[in-house]
Order: sequence, then C-alpha cells, then structure tokens
Amino acid sequence: MIIVQHRIRNTGGLSLVTVVGVRFKKAGKIYYFDPCELSIEKGDFVIVETARGIEFGECVIGSKKIEDSEVISPLKSVIRKADDNDIEKHNTNKQKEKDAFNTCLAKINKHNLNMKLIDVEYTFDNNKVIFYFTADGRVDFRELVKDLASVFRTRIELRQIGVRDESKMIGGLGPCGRSMCCSSYLGDFVPVSIKMAKEQNLSLNPSKISGICGRLMCCLNYEQETYEEIRKKLPKTGSIVETPYGNGEVVSNSVVKESIKLKTKSKDGEEILVDVPMNEVTIISGGYEGTISDEDIKIEISKEQEDANIIKELFKEN
Repeated sequence: MIIVQHRIRNTGGLSLVTVVGVRFKKAGKIYYFDPCELSIEKGDFVIVETARGIEFGECVIGSKKIEDSEVISPLKSVIRKADDNDIEKHNTNKQKEKDAFNTCLAKINKHNLNMKLIDVEYTFDNNKVIFYFTADGRVDFRELVKDLASVFRTRIELRQIGVRDESKMIGGLGPCGRSMCCSSYLGDFVPVSIKMAKEQNLSLNPSKISGICGRLMCCLNYEQETYEEIRKKLPKTGSIVETPYGNGEVVSNSVVKESIKLKTKSKDGEEILVDVPMNEVTIISGGYEGTISDEDIKIEISKEQEDANIIKELFKEN
C-alpha cells in the first residue's frame, strides 16, 4: 500500500501538513500522525505505526493542519481506526501487564537486584514487553533479562527511569490535596528552577516547594511569566519613589497584590506606611526587582533536612 502525505502550500509560502494528535497513556505525550484520508475525530481509538511497532492509542487532537517544521520526520501513519477486536486485544494486554509485573517482581527478588519495578507495558502486537524501573545506580540485569525472555518468549526491554517519571506513572495526591499534575494532565515535564520559587516569594524550604517525587513542584512554572512581568514594574526595597501620597521609601512590595508598601510622612510630619498600587508609582532613585540572581538564593534547612543531596537536587533544573 502506498501512503501519500498531503501537504498544502499556503499563501505565506509555508508548507502545511494534515495531522492528528494521538496519546498512548493517560497524561502521556501527544504524538502527531498522518490520518491518511481516514475520518478520525477526537476520542476515537486508532492503530498506528510507531518506531517500536504497531501501537493502540487515543486521538486527542482531531484532524488539523500544522506547519511542516513542527513535524518530526518521518511522519508515521494511522493504519486504521480501532475496531472491537482491537479494543478487546488492548484490554487483554492490560491484564497481561499486571501478571507480567508480578512475575518480574519475583525474578528481581530471585536475583537479589537493587531495583524498584514501576510499570510494565506490552506493545500492541506483543512483539516486546517493556519493564520500567528505578535504581540508585547501574544494575546488571543480564541474567534477569534471560529469565524474563524464557518466560514471555518475546523481546524484553528494561528501561531505567527517573523519579519524576516514576511519580507520573504511579500517580497520587500532591501537597495541595489534588491529583498530581504530571499523572493527571501534563503531557510533558517543564523546566522548573529554584529561582522561580524565590521570585514568587515562597519559602525556600525543600519540604514546602518539593513534590512527591522530591523535585521542585511543576506548578511553580504555571504563573512564572506573570511574576516575571510584574517584577519588572515593581521598585526594589529601598528605592525612593513618587506617589499620589507623596515621596517615600519602598519598604516592601507584593507581586500578588501588584502594590508596594511605602514609608512616607503624613501632613503632621509623622512617618506612616501606605499601600500604593504599582501603576501609581514613579521611581526617583533605585531600580526594579527584575530577576533573582543566584547569590540571592538561600535555602532554608531544618534539622531533619540536613542532607546535601536534597539541596543539590533542588538546584538542578527539573
């Protein structure tokens, strides 16, 4: 069968290609595929060709046109819409994954390996079984692979993952009491840094800004752009400013309220503190908050957290 990918040249000279977005796991990454003249809508289950074989997925983005530059070449194709037999096979694979998980656990214990099994995944065509695990270092699992291959009689892949991927696969409740973002809807992890916490005036206590995975919480990134824009307009503490309440010194500022606390003098000559909206302030001397420098960041550590590894991990961009 010859598959033709339809590309359209728009008036701006950009090449457009028709795609659908397919996801293979809940809150998993979305991949683009060529619909190949099939009428595929959001919510349809599809069988697609991937780099690791034939896979079962759900269409989460209906047919649309995007620029050719946004596509990772070569663009794989949707083979067909999933029928009842495909859905039944997918459900059967899910049950087989549970059995395979228990089998692998027993084999890990048998070989006394220092690794934690997280998840098992069958490819749709059963050509491969993938075992996801975490470990503190390198693990010699060659004998384990031989054992698993003799049991499942198919290709075996053991894939080591990080702590954030572990949390995404297992799921749970975050510090806010809601389902963790990574396991409920975040398709991709976004870079998060300790600077974000500092610029949002959060306590730099590892227990307060870390998620279940032990890394910085993903939600620090959600409002970061807004904080950055506001900080560019907020005068630094100590700056001298002009306001409708008179000139004075900035004692503190609030990004959330978009205001400053001004120390000035009343008509009686007494020093008073006044909250002034950010847009009513003109700087006479001083500067704006802007971004935080590394020298301004000081981690707050309690006695229970005196672990250098915790601090090193937090300073990494997640």
